[in-house]
Amino acid sequence: MNRPLSLEGTQVWDLAQRLGGQLRILPGAVIGWDMGAALSLGRALGVPPLAMAEFLPPIEAVMVRKTNETLAAERG
Repeated sequence: MNRPLSLEGTQVWDLAQRLGGQLRILPGAVIGWDMGAALSLGRALGVPPLAMAEFLPPIEAVMVRKTNETLAAERG
């Protein structure tokens, strides 16, 4: 359904899966990824910079929304 359709998309999706430890957080909420770390990791993995610039922000936005929804549901 939402699978990547290009090599670059697949590379960025793989990168996004590796960013779980690179979260920027506030008490009770996730506000995003540490993009400096994300871009450095992507460079090390050989992900094209243009692909990271295009694909990471919308993936990050969905991750933030869904993670915060889960946190809110767990708090009741």
